[in-house]
Amino acid sequence: MTFSKGDHVTWNTPQGETHGTVKEKRVSEFEHDGQKFKASHDEPYFIVESDKSGSTAAHKESALSTSE
Repeated sequence: MTFSKGDHVTWNTPQGETHGTVKEKRVSEFEHDGQKFKASHDEPYFIVESDKSGSTAAHKESALSTSE
C-alpha cells in the first residue's frame, strides 16, 4: 500500500495512536527536525502532520495505516 498527499493516516507514538495527514512522500535521503533519513523508491518515507498538535514527523510506509 502506498499513500498520497492528503491521505488521512494513523501511527503509533509513546502516547498512543495519533491521526494525521500525509503532506509529502520522500524517496531520497533527507533531513527532518535535525534527523537524517535514508528514504528510497523501495522504502519511501512520508512527512505527516498531526491532527492534534499540527507538528510534522517522518515515518516509513510500514509505520502508517489508513485512518477511517
